[in-house]
Amino acid sequence: MLLPHPDRDRSPIRVALTGANGGYGRTFLAQVTRTPELIPAVLVDPDVDGVLAMLTELGLAARALVSEAPTRTAQIVADGGIALVRSADAIAWGVLDVLVEACGKVPQGTAYAAAAIDNDTHVVMVSKEVDTVAGVALHARAVAGGLSYLPGDGDQPANLLRMLDWVSAVGLDIVAIGKAGEYDLQFDPVSGKLTQAGETIDAPSLRDLLTLGDDVHETLEQRAQAASELKRAAAADSCEMTVVAMRTGASADTEAMHYPVARIDELADIYASREHGGLVGTDGAVDVFSALRLPGEASFAGGVFAVVRTGDPVTWEVLRAKGHVLSRDGRYACVYWPYHYMGVETPLTVHAAVDRAPAPSPRATTVLAARAVRDLPKGDVLAVRGHHHEIDGAAPVMLGVSTEAAAYYLLDGARLVRDVPAGELIRESDVEGLDPLARDLHREGRALTPATRDVTR
Repeated sequence: MLLPHPDRDRSPIRVALTGANGGYGRTFLAQVTRTPELIPAVLVDPDVDGVLAMLTELGLAARALVSEAPTRTAQIVADGGIALVRSADAIAWGVLDVLVEACGKVPQGTAYAAAAIDNDTHVVMVSKEVDTVAGVALHARAVAGGLSYLPGDGDQPANLLRMLDWVSAVGLDIVAIGKAGEYDLQFDPVSGKLTQAGETIDAPSLRDLLTLGDDVHETLEQRAQAASELKRAAAADSCEMTVVAMRTGASADTEAMHYPVARIDELADIYASREHGGLVGTDGAVDVFSALRLPGEASFAGGVFAVVRTGDPVTWEVLRAKGHVLSRDGRYACVYWPYHYMGVETPLTVHAAVDRAPAPSPRATTVLAARAVRDLPKGDVLAVRGHHHEIDGAAPVMLGVSTEAAAYYLLDGARLVRDVPAGELIRESDVEGLDPLARDLHREGRALTPATRDVTR
């Protein structure tokens, strides 16, 4: 049963989607079959054959035609079809209302978003890499043009920002905010095996570490040691939390974040202030945790959380009795959404973009930078690779905007012009071959004076 909703009565919204053949793209396209007011007018991906095969599976292929020129694209859309294009060269911006940017590559994604804004088209930014590099400037340009520039619902940054809107609206005092890593740690006490994303290790010591005990820090250290063979931290996590930091004024408590191995019912104790035995040194810290669960227990599903101070003990003991997550001493509570549904939720942002709905403005308060984890020789080409979008030999770190370090994802494809010893930050002057548009927009964003958090479109 599909319930009626006022959004179904909207005028058609014509959408362009980049990275159409990616996992995110498919989840969005699958959903628009149930939201007829959203028209997938232009799909951008070099692999047009792959896009066509996907559309066949979704029952949309009959409307799809390949286009190599803007005039042909405009005609296909005017005739009610879906134009499949390989690059920006064939996009007809005049027939579009919203761009959903999901290609995940900084040079291309920045160019798509900038072109959309130049052509009076709203932008829903799914490519968090682009947002950390050029988001501040792109947002400023969009606002100047009377347009929306919004992070896409369905990915953790926008979901966390949406949850924080509720948290701030009801007046809760925030201590820490963040998300779970993409993949839970699943521990089987019988076998002593610990599994994450299909990789399994022996971790029998976790049997005695399933509760926090009296010393939270000691327990977390021992859990981290037990799980040390698994790669739990990812550049994508730091990227997403940078997107949130730019829109809230929050910052990382430590440049690489804490990444505790935590069970859901422990989050209010773990993310308590240090004076009360928790990890948090500064209010408003952003962080990521690895969700630890047993067989048969529900997943956190890469969801988002906020740890808040409770206030009136009677109120919160009533809520504890109803199953809400509180710290053992009652000072803190954890509000959380255990989900992120990718493109299934992105129609919310497309509607918000057209409506020019209020949203937090990104500010140049945090830079996702790169710190060498080994000696990097002159001549090395830095490349973002793999599922987690990482640069080999460089760790992502979240720093204040005063740093001279280059933005992590701006470095994709750049060549080192000097040796960078292990432990040093990589600066723009250390490389050549930066994408000119992304570089200039990053500099433009950093030159804008950070201000107190406000809400614009």
